[in-house]
Amino acid sequence: MEKMDIDEYYKRSPRKKRFGAFSMIALSLVSSMIGGFVVLTLLPYLLQSGYVELDLPAASAPAYAPAPEPPKPAVEQVVQVKVETDTVRAVSQVEKAVVGIVNIQEMRDFWSRSTQAVERGTGSGVIFSKQNGKGLVVTNYHVIRGAVDVEVSLANGARVKGHVVGVDPLTDLAVLEIPADQVESVAEFGTSANLQVGEPAIAIGNPLGLHFSRTVTQGIISSLERSMPVDVNEDGQPDWQLDVIQTDAAINPGNSGGALINMTGKVIGINSLKISQAGIEGLGFAIPIDDAKPIIDDLIQYGKVKRPYLGIVPRDLREIPSHHRENTLKLPKNVTSGVVVMDVVKGASQLQTYDVIVTLDGQPVADSADMRKFLFNRKKDGDRVEVGLYRGGKRTTVTITLYYE
Repeated sequence: MEKMDIDEYYKRSPRKKRFGAFSMIALSLVSSMIGGFVVLTLLPYLLQSGYVELDLPAASAPAYAPAPEPPKPAVEQVVQVKVETDTVRAVSQVEKAVVGIVNIQEMRDFWSRSTQAVERGTGSGVIFSKQNGKGLVVTNYHVIRGAVDVEVSLANGARVKGHVVGVDPLTDLAVLEIPADQVESVAEFGTSANLQVGEPAIAIGNPLGLHFSRTVTQGIISSLERSMPVDVNEDGQPDWQLDVIQTDAAINPGNSGGALINMTGKVIGINSLKISQAGIEGLGFAIPIDDAKPIIDDLIQYGKVKRPYLGIVPRDLREIPSHHRENTLKLPKNVTSGVVVMDVVKGASQLQTYDVIVTLDGQPVADSADMRKFLFNRKKDGDRVEVGLYRGGKRTTVTITLYYE
C-alpha cells in the first residue's frame, strides 16, 4: 500500500471529511437508541429475577394527586321494614271490636209539620261478647240518650240495627245487642285493679264521627283517684260521683263509649268524657272496667242496675239557704254538710221530712251523691243501715232496712 503523506490528507476534498464525521455521529445515535430499547425491555425481567436492585429514596408526598374516579351511580332499592311493637300488637287485638254508635231521633220538620228520623249524633262502643246468637256491645248512656233507634257501624263498614238491652244513667253505661253473625271480633276485658300511674294507655274510638272511625291515640295513666259529679236530671245537683281513670290519651267528641286498653290488648276502661276548655289539653276520663263489669252484668240480667235505696227524696244541705238551716232545720252552725229528707216515698218509716242525714254506719255523708255511693257500693237488698241525723236540731240515730229499686 502506498503511504500517504499527512499534508496530502489535509489537501483532500472537505466534502469527504464532513461525510465521514456525520456517519460516525449517526452510528452513535442509532446504537444508543438500540441499547436503551434493549435495557427498557429487559429491565422488568431483571428486577423480577433479582439480578438488578434499585436503591430509591423514600417516597415523599406526591406533588399532585390523581383525579378521583367519579362515583358509580347508586342503585335505588325499595326496602320494606315490618314494624311490630307492643302498641301495634295491642291495637290489632281490639280495633275490629270497636264500633260506631249512631243515635237516631225523630225530628219535626218546621215547614211540613211531619216527623222524620235523623241522625242526632255518633259515639263509640266495644263488642265484648258473642254467644247464643247475640253480640253484646257496651257504650255510654249519653251516646244513645233520647234515641228512638240505634245503629251500630261495624269495622267492615256495615251498619246494623242495635237493640238496647239496658241503661244506667248514673254510671253512664249502656248495653246494646246486635246479631252474632255480624260480629267479626270480640274485645277481652282486663282488670283496672292493678293499674299504675305512668303506665301506657291506648284509646280507640270514633272522634268527630264515623269518618275517623277506630282512631288510635296513646298516652299514659295520669291518675287513678278521680271522681266526677254526674247530674242525671240536670237540676244542677250532682246525683252521683263517678270514679274514673284519668289519662292524657286524646279522647275527643265521638270517642265516648270506646275502649281504653293496656299494652296487652285488654280493655281496662270505657272512655267516657273529656274536660274541653280553652287552654286545657290531655284531660280525658274513662270508667274503670272493674267498676263497669257488675253494672254490665246487671244490665244484661235485669235491663237496669238493682241498687239499695233509703226511699227518700234527698236534697244537699249546701243547697239550703243559711236562714232555713238555722230557723227551719234548727241546725247547729257547725253542721254544714249532709242530706235533707225532702219527702219519704217508700219504706223508711223511721225517717221524717226535714231530717238531716249526716252519717251512715258511722261514716260521714257530705251530700246525696256521697250517700248513694255508700249505699250502692257497700249494701244490698235487705241490709240494714244505721242512719245518724239531726231532727229538730237534735242529734239522733235510727236503723233502716234497705230495699232494691
